[in-house]
Amino acid sequence: QVQLVESGGGLVETGGSLKLSCAGSGFDNTEDYVIGWFRQAPGKGRKGISSITRKEGRIFYHESVKGRFTISRDATKDLVFLQMDSLTPEDTGIYYCASGFLTIRSFSLRRETDFAYWGQGIQVTVSS
Repeated sequence: QVQLVESGGGLVETGGSLKLSCAGSGFDNTEDYVIGWFRQAPGKGRKGISSITRKEGRIFYHESVKGRFTISRDATKDLVFLQMDSLTPEDTGIYYCASGFLTIRSFSLRRETDFAYWGQGIQVTVSS
């Protein structure tokens, strides 16, 4: 059973930076997975913002975070990071790390239902 634990959230001022981490365990090494970051803004649904494939490290970004956020991984430790720079209040929300089997659709974060495994979520607040 895949388990995911996020860390690194908090409060930051506009223009600041935060780095989130997602520690994964329980992966089946005969399969390939995608690990994605989703954001849930206050009063809204979850939106996929970036993903990385577990085996090859291929990367996807939603348009809203391109050039500001950087996803990376430490494959030896099953850690995935999300470096968030130039933060704005619109980036405020609960950030979730999620994982599912790799498909074209899951890689591009089109549907939450492609992700069977979720972390507990972590709060990121950007003050104006």
